[in-house]
Amino acid sequence: MTTWITICDTCKRDDWDQRGITLTDGEILADLVEKRAEGTDLKTRRVSCLMGCKHGCNAAIQANGKLAYTVGNFAPNSDAADAIVSYAEQHANSTSGQVPFRDWPQGIKGHFITRHQPLPDDQ
Repeated sequence: MTTWITICDTCKRDDWDQRGITLTDGEILADLVEKRAEGTDLKTRRVSCLMGCKHGCNAAIQANGKLAYTVGNFAPNSDAADAIVSYAEQHANSTSGQVPFRDWPQGIKGHFITRHQPLPDDQ
């Protein structure tokens, strides 16, 4: 079962205009997450908008049959990318998607936006 990290590449933090950069904060974070996830069993993808604009930068951590999480309020930097990928690796190694709080990477704490139950089987 593959764990996916879905990164919003349109996220812009409140001061984005003032910083005068051409890439969105989401694009910067997506680049960092993709690089950090190389060599792992995780898959990454970019989407244009996770509709969490008040919580940018956002990512979703998902796998079939497991709890799914949206995380956000990240600065677009390598510490955030490390935290997201480290948590996603723990999610991948969990049978339910739930990771005990004591095992969370420090950088992920305080960044959870939503948790979604797995979809029911169609049968």
